[in-house]
Amino acid sequence: MSSLLKTALDVAYILLWLVTGLLLLVLIASLFIPLDNLTVTLGDERQLPLTRPLLLFGVGAWVAYFGGFVLILRNLRMIFRTLTVGDPFHPENVRRLRQVGVILAVVTGGVFVAQMAMARVAPGVLSPQGIGELLTPVFSVLVVFVLAEVFREGARLRRESELTI
Repeated sequence: MSSLLKTALDVAYILLWLVTGLLLLVLIASLFIPLDNLTVTLGDERQLPLTRPLLLFGVGAWVAYFGGFVLILRNLRMIFRTLTVGDPFHPENVRRLRQVGVILAVVTGGVFVAQMAMARVAPGVLSPQGIGELLTPVFSVLVVFVLAEVFREGARLRRESELTI
């Protein structure tokens, strides 16, 4: 089971790196692409002129989104390494889990802000995310921080048991 999970983490990590790298190249290319008379068609067939700030915002948001998940998977892979060597309560895992929590919080906040901004750009087509829709992501962030504290306590207990004769 653990080798399957390790393989899945490795494949997901590589794929996310590739997607993030490709999006980063698109972001760089979007600085130089001429945007004369280009429009974006919204859901109700309205045409919105494609401006450079709009393009950079959209592609940059996707780069940040996937980049955040690359960082999360990197930390999960390092945690998994300590698990495979039989040391899941390694003190570094507490820091890694806290980083995962912070990254999840930033990604959640970024998605919320991006949706609010896009709802202003395209009113009536994109609706902003409601507070109720934030319940699951916020709960997930809290779960990660609770797990970090559980791992901190596990690391403390392990240290104490190593000192016991």
